Amino acid sequence: MKLLILNGPNLNFLGIREPAIYGKETYEDLLALIRLHAEKRGVAVSFYQSNHEGDLVDAIQKAYFDKIDGIVFNPGAYTHTSIAIADAVKAVGIPTVEVHISNVKEREPFRQVSYIGLVATASVIGEGLQGYLHAMDILIDNA
Repeated sequence: MKLLILNGPNLNFLGIREPAIYGKETYEDLLALIRLHAEKRGVAVSFYQSNHEGDLVDAIQKAYFDKIDGIVFNPGAYTHTSIAIADAVKAVGIPTVEVHISNVKEREPFRQVSYIGLVATASVIGEGLQGYLHAMDILIDNA
């Protein structure tokens, strides 16, 4: 099984950006945590992060041609604004689990809307970095 771990804007600033909300662990800490879990679960993982909407659409479309089996996706702020990204997820038909480190349902009103959530297989919200592992498990266990 091959999983794409896809991250949107500002996720590369983990540990720097609002640590009271997102924690002190860095983006590299997140990747190491995921690699370890992937090894334990016997799956291959690839990673992509971009601050640009079109790049994320391109990565989702590339996943189709790369025969990716599942996507763990934290779209960051594009969660609440990008119909284009939601359309890409829907178009490729790859099981996708939306992940958010913080509990977006308890934050600002504009964060209550998730276009990605409308097309995702599942959503994992407010579990910190462990949410990525939970999302991986959802994809693996339902393959």
